[in-house]
Amino acid sequence: MMPVLILLHLVGVIIWVGGMFFAHYCLRPVAVAQLAPPQRLPLLAGVLGRFFAVVAIAVGVILGSGFAMFFVVGFKNALLHWHVMMATGLVMAGVFAYIYGGVYPRLVAGVTTQDWPAAGAAMDRIRKLVAFNLHLGFLTIVVATLGAYFGRG
Repeated sequence: MMPVLILLHLVGVIIWVGGMFFAHYCLRPVAVAQLAPPQRLPLLAGVLGRFFAVVAIAVGVILGSGFAMFFVVGFKNALLHWHVMMATGLVMAGVFAYIYGGVYPRLVAGVTTQDWPAAGAAMDRIRKLVAFNLHLGFLTIVVATLGAYFGRG
């Protein structure tokens, strides 16, 4: 059972963190350089809408598989870095929930009404929150891969 849980966990992480990397470092800079707000913001709202729907599933899979692995080994038997991963993952999930449920709807509303300053402000907030989550995701990957080398906690 553990290999299947690890596979599900890793697939979810790859989709989420890899997607954030692509959106933040590849898609957005090119869109900013080549498109004015009336073209850029609807494009980004559409791309993010699709991405966030997939990420919502990935986050569920990551959290579900993570908790399942804890139940398999027992919370008190889990290594310290597992607990750190769970904590950072829960923070990331909370940030994503805020983006998807709170900030992203403001982006969509601004695009729908062609209120480019409001849409731009929402997009800038999303950009900053995604950057935070992306860097926290990288830190979590470091903990996941190197944490066992620092012993039991």
